[in-house]
Amino acid sequence: MKRKLCAGVALAAIIVGGSAFSDATVAQELVFAPGEDERLNWASFDAFAEAHDFSGERLTVAGPWTGRDARLVESVLAYFAAATGAEVVYSGSDSFEQDIVISTQAGSAPNIAVFPQPGLAADMAAQGFLEPLGDDTADWVRENYSAGESWVDLGSFTGPDGDDALYGFFYKVDVKSLVWYSPDQFFEAGYDIPETMEELKALTEQIVADGGTPWCIGLGAGAATGWPATDWVEDLMLRLHAPEVYDGWVDNSVPFDDPRVVEAIEEYGWFARNDAFVAGGVEAVPTTDFRDSPAGLFTFPPECYMHKQASFIPTFFPEGTEYGFDVDFFYFPAFEDRDPGNPVLGAGTLFAIADDSEAARGLMAFLQTPIAHEIWMAQSGFLTPYHEANPEAYGDDALRAMGEILREATTFRFDASDLMPGEIGAGAFWTGMVDYTTGDDAGDVASTIEERWDAMR
Repeated sequence: MKRKLCAGVALAAIIVGGSAFSDATVAQELVFAPGEDERLNWASFDAFAEAHDFSGERLTVAGPWTGRDARLVESVLAYFAAATGAEVVYSGSDSFEQDIVISTQAGSAPNIAVFPQPGLAADMAAQGFLEPLGDDTADWVRENYSAGESWVDLGSFTGPDGDDALYGFFYKVDVKSLVWYSPDQFFEAGYDIPETMEELKALTEQIVADGGTPWCIGLGAGAATGWPATDWVEDLMLRLHAPEVYDGWVDNSVPFDDPRVVEAIEEYGWFARNDAFVAGGVEAVPTTDFRDSPAGLFTFPPECYMHKQASFIPTFFPEGTEYGFDVDFFYFPAFEDRDPGNPVLGAGTLFAIADDSEAARGLMAFLQTPIAHEIWMAQSGFLTPYHEANPEAYGDDALRAMGEILREATTFRFDASDLMPGEIGAGAFWTGMVDYTTGDDAGDVASTIEERWDAMR
């Protein structure tokens, strides 16, 4: 066995076109000694180490993670280095999207590029800057990830030869289909967790009948104001219509003013365009910053009972907020009468090969081992749809509960606005949702966005 128990991961700057992904050089020790934590699948580490030897090879990995997140991904790469003998270089950049394009065009691409969104990866695959991962990897994802076909679809792009292939391996996922609430407030009021959209709507009306306010909703985000409303519409699209309709909406083969899209916008409006349903009334929704919006959950009496937001939102909760006591969450439920299964909206990062090598292929194989997921799970901020990763490895109860939602998903779809052209997803869609929230007709808003899309052709 070639395991190096104190192996470090060397970090060095990758300079491309005058810019650097990273400017620090440090060593990364193994955070768990092999066999130390019984929740982790050390047998998968041992088996991988026995089968792979990349001694003397150098593997470069570039991604969007910096600071604490960089240390976390480095902690995983340290085990790949320890198992194989490879020298692993991770470089993170806040300007990853620009830096990776510059490096590939300059012929100095890293072996592995970690994309925070599929769109740029698709563009680079079409230009021949990425290497297909192969049918075996696609089959592995289908068989081992919850909603596996969804992950294959999301990571498959059209190459320069015009053929579709899997280019991106999703690793580290975020969940958006969550509703946050105060367990104490729910208990005192006698409210149950809704299991269907019909029950969620009934609870919304019951809270008003009891003299309370059901929702805190805030769309404010500076130049990005409006994006939280796009998440509502995307989640509702997945609950109203088949995933294929969602996919068509993303690429505009289903027009933005299609009645099915308008229906999803109006369903969002059912929650957000009723003064009795939202804290501060409808007028406050577009002007309340999304980071301040959940604060109403923590007042006594509560300014609101529920807040729909992604898994990152606890960052903006009051200091000292304790999961399971001060706050909890439930799955944003589906319509019982539509029977869409358990769709989940989210985001995630995908690993792709930009400069092929045996070690690069080896890292992709390592990501198919339980230990590669469990090392990060046992720390913080990591969710995975991998069935064989031990859910007990999650570092806290909140992550474990989110992981269960992800593992039970029958369909997973990436944030639609992130997949649409920037002028639409990060422009007309955002502003259109603000216009709709403040009173414009849903059909008119959708038509305006579709006209913008048409003008881009």
